[in-house]
Amino acid sequence: MKVEQIYTGCLAEAAYYIESEGEAVIIDPLRETQPYLEKLEREGAKLKYIFETHFHADFVSGHVDLAKKTGATIVYGPNSQTVFAKHEARDGEEIKVGKLTFVVLHTPGHTMESTTFLLRDEQGKDYAIFTGDTLFIGDVGRPDLAQKAGSITKEDLAGWLYDSLRNKIMTLPDEVIVYPAHGAGSACGKNMSSETWDTLGHQKETNYALRANMTKAEFINEVTAGLMPPPQYFAKNAALNKQGYGSIDTVLQRGVVALNPEEFEMTVESEGALILDVRLESEFKSGFIPGSVYIGIHDNFAPWVGALITDLMQPIVIVAPVGREEETVTRLARVGYDNTIGYLDGGFETWKAAGKPVETIDSITAPELASRMEKGLDGIVVDVRKPTEFLSHHVIGATNFPLDYVNQNMNKLDRNEKYYLHCLGGYRSTIMASILRARGIQHLVDVVEGWRAIEASDVPKSEYTCPTTISQEVIDSAIAAVA
Repeated sequence: MKVEQIYTGCLAEAAYYIESEGEAVIIDPLRETQPYLEKLEREGAKLKYIFETHFHADFVSGHVDLAKKTGATIVYGPNSQTVFAKHEARDGEEIKVGKLTFVVLHTPGHTMESTTFLLRDEQGKDYAIFTGDTLFIGDVGRPDLAQKAGSITKEDLAGWLYDSLRNKIMTLPDEVIVYPAHGAGSACGKNMSSETWDTLGHQKETNYALRANMTKAEFINEVTAGLMPPPQYFAKNAALNKQGYGSIDTVLQRGVVALNPEEFEMTVESEGALILDVRLESEFKSGFIPGSVYIGIHDNFAPWVGALITDLMQPIVIVAPVGREEETVTRLARVGYDNTIGYLDGGFETWKAAGKPVETIDSITAPELASRMEKGLDGIVVDVRKPTEFLSHHVIGATNFPLDYVNQNMNKLDRNEKYYLHCLGGYRSTIMASILRARGIQHLVDVVEGWRAIEASDVPKSEYTCPTTISQEVIDSAIAAVA
C-alpha cells in the first residue's frame, strides 16, 4: 500500500495518491494533469478512480482532464449533480482498489455533497480518512459556501456538519490518520493548523470543533462566528468543477506565447488585456509597465488573483521572471483564469531596453514615516490588512482598507489625497498600490516591510490586543464596515 500526500503551498491544498497491486486512486487533484500522469508511469500503475471529496470552490480540480486522459472513473458522494459522467457513490458504499477498500462516508455540512473516504488497509483495518473540507487539522470547513437564499442557511449547514462529525467521523478509532484537503492559509476554514495531517485521537483532544461536551448550538455559533465573506471567485470555481472546463493543454498552448515589447503592447491594446506583473514586490516598485497590476508569484498568488480579478475570462498578458512563464499560466488556470494570451519575452528588462515608458512606486522606511507623522503627515496611513489584524494592533489614526475588498470600496478613496500604504510585510500593500495606480490614484507611498518594520519603530501605535480576546461583536462590526 502506498499513500502519498501531494501538498501545494500556494493554494494550501493537499491531493493524495493511493496505490495497491498496480491500481491507483488520486483524491482531489489539481488542474494540471502532467505531474499525475508522470507519477503513474513511474509507478507502473493504472489510475482506476479519481475521488472528489466535494465541489471545490477555491480551485479548479483536474478531475475532468485526468479522467479523459486515463479512462479513470470520477467518484463523488451523494447529492453531486454534474454535467460530465461520474459515479455517484452511496453512503456506506465500498470501493475496491487492489487489496484496499474505501468506504464512502457522506458527511454534509461544508457542502451538501461533502464526502469523506475511509481507507481500510489490506487486513481490513481502518487506516485513514480523506476528509476534504469537512475536517481540517485544528478546524472544520466553513459552512457558508453552499447557502441557498430562502432555502439553506449557514446555520443549517453547520448543524449538518455537527452531525456528520459526531456520527460518521468521531466514532472511528483514535489511531486513524486524518488527511484533509487544506492546511493553514486556505480560505475554506478560519483556524487551520500548519500541520497537514494528524491522528483523529489527537484532533479530538485539540480541535475546538470536536470537543466532547460541545452542544450543537455551541458548535453552530462557534463555526459561523467571524467568517469573512468568501472571495468572489469561489462560486465561479465551484461551477466549473460541476460543469467541466476547457483542456489544460489548450490553456497552456494559448498562454505560453512569447511576445516582444511591440507585440506585447499591441496585444494589450487590441485584446483589452490586463498586464499582470508577478515579479518580487521590490522589483515591481522599482519599475513597471504603466497600468500593470502586481500579484507576486512567490506568495499566495492564485488566491489573490481569484479575490481581485473579477472576470475569469479576462484576457491576461504576463510580466514574469524569466523561466517562470509557464508556471504562471498554470497557476492562473488552477483558479479558473484560462485566458492568458502571452508573456513579455525576456521579462521587464526587454521593455526597458526598448525605451518603453516605465513607472515606479514611491517607498519610505518606517522611521521616515515616524518622522513625517511627528511633523504632521501630509496624507493618510492606510492599513490594507484584514480587520482582525487591524483591531489587534495598528497605527494611531490609520484607516483600515483591506485589500480583499478593494473592488467594492474604491468609491471611498479620494483621487486627490495622498495615501501611505502598509500591510504586514509589503506584499499586499504593493498589490494595493498597483491597483490604485492603475485606476488613477497617483499619490501613493509604500511603507517598506510594512507592519513588521512599523512595530519596531517610533510610529505611534495602539495598545496591542490579543486577537482571541476581541469580542465577536467587535469583529463582526469591523468586517461589516469593510466587506
